[in-house]
Amino acid sequence: MEAARQAFTRESADARRAALIEAAAACLAEVGLAGTNVRAICARAGVSPGLLRHYFAGIDELIAATYQATSDRMDAIFAAAVAGAGDAPRARLSAYLTASFRAPVTDPELLGAWTAFWALARSDARMAAIHAASYAGYRARLAELLAACGAREPERLAIMLTALVDGLWLELSLDEASFGAEAAAAMVEQAVAALLR
Repeated sequence: MEAARQAFTRESADARRAALIEAAAACLAEVGLAGTNVRAICARAGVSPGLLRHYFAGIDELIAATYQATSDRMDAIFAAAVAGAGDAPRARLSAYLTASFRAPVTDPELLGAWTAFWALARSDARMAAIHAASYAGYRARLAELLAACGAREPERLAIMLTALVDGLWLELSLDEASFGAEAAAAMVEQAVAALLR
């Protein structure tokens, strides 16, 4: 009975923490960094401001946890895209790169959260560390996929392709009608074909 009660309590604590993280991400996406505060986050999560301080040292820690959770979510999406592409190295590489142009990565709400994270990464050491680890992980996985396709200098190519994908994703997020997801994927495919030649 005691073990069941502890499991339930722990699950509830995890659920509350996750709800606060989800609410913080939604606030950042909707109103940006300037409009994201303890009151707004707690109102969206349906909890009292005191509960936020129970699970996080403050809003800065919650925002950092939100960035980490968002990065982890993106990693899982990219990993699933690769896993669903089969065994062919080129198909796996393509799936990894073009996942950025498919839902849920193209969710317009995500842009607001990412821009807040990027802005904070320039001035907050904790956010900078999350950013550095996230991008290093993305590039390392991309370099592995490039190496499996026979690329020379896969680490350098991974930096180039990451910049290309990020730029296209940003443009699509700002104006979906500019060139479209399929055109973005085709541009990346063209670049990869040239780089692997």
